[in-house]
Amino acid sequence: MKSLYKIIPALMVAGFLLTAFTTTNSKAVKCMIQMTNYTGEGAYVVVSLLNPEGEYEETLYVQGKDSEWYSEISEWWKFYGKRRPNIDAISGETISGGERTVTILKIPENKIDKGYTLRFETSVEDQNYYTDDLQFPLTTENLKSKKEGKGWIRYVRLLAN
Repeated sequence: MKSLYKIIPALMVAGFLLTAFTTTNSKAVKCMIQMTNYTGEGAYVVVSLLNPEGEYEETLYVQGKDSEWYSEISEWWKFYGKRRPNIDAISGETISGGERTVTILKIPENKIDKGYTLRFETSVEDQNYYTDDLQFPLTTENLKSKKEGKGWIRYVRLLAN
């Protein structure tokens, strides 16, 4: 019985370490963003993962690397600005009217078909900010589709690898 008391804590520690260092697998999804034809500055684009309650959970992609303007993307900034974690998914300059960009989104596989949502927010200096320029459920079907935006984004085409 005495040896059982020594084994239980060791098993608990081992279980904690396995849980703490387990990584989530992600699915690589090719994402092409086509902007509408407009004049003015380039757009900042933020792609976020929202949980089933509609709250921000993770920033998947940021187009526009000048962080002094991030606060202009106000809804996302309420989430990101409090913590300011490093964002691995920042990809270069803003994207202008009529242009397109292609990137790879790394989407956690355990969030697909589980009530999560992808949100594309856009902002152009001295013009409009669209909180949900494009927003849709994170489903297997939607990860191989084309979705129309309602602001600066004309459409987004996704292709799961």
